[in-house]
Amino acid sequence: MKERKIIIGSFLALAFVFYAFIPFMEYQDDWEVPSKYQKLKNPVAADDEAMEIGGELYSKHCKSCHGKTGLGDGPKSAELETACGDFTTAEFQEQSDGSLFYKTTFGRDDMPSFDKKISDDEDRWMIVHYIRSLEEK
Repeated sequence: MKERKIIIGSFLALAFVFYAFIPFMEYQDDWEVPSKYQKLKNPVAADDEAMEIGGELYSKHCKSCHGKTGLGDGPKSAELETACGDFTTAEFQEQSDGSLFYKTTFGRDDMPSFDKKISDDEDRWMIVHYIRSLEEK
């Protein structure tokens, strides 16, 4: 009988600890991208000029949260409620260019939309090229 109470008490304590930390765990729903955008192809050539401009725009608008190398470890990332993600992972890199363009353009949650700050579509496509260069080596 005493063992049974210990087992039940341990189980309840473990359940309490687990549920107490749920609000602090980072959950992020899948980011639904409309199929229209998923199918978009990047119309900008991935030449040296596009990579240079994309890198400059990334440094100006993205690096503070996503980090210098896209690991999601920028100085502002700690202030955010949602994780910035890691651009270098295969999972991230498997997304279509159109999906990355959509997310950059419209944003959600802590990720701002950049359709006004970077109003030229071509510039946002260059950022997509630059983000592609951050894949794991």
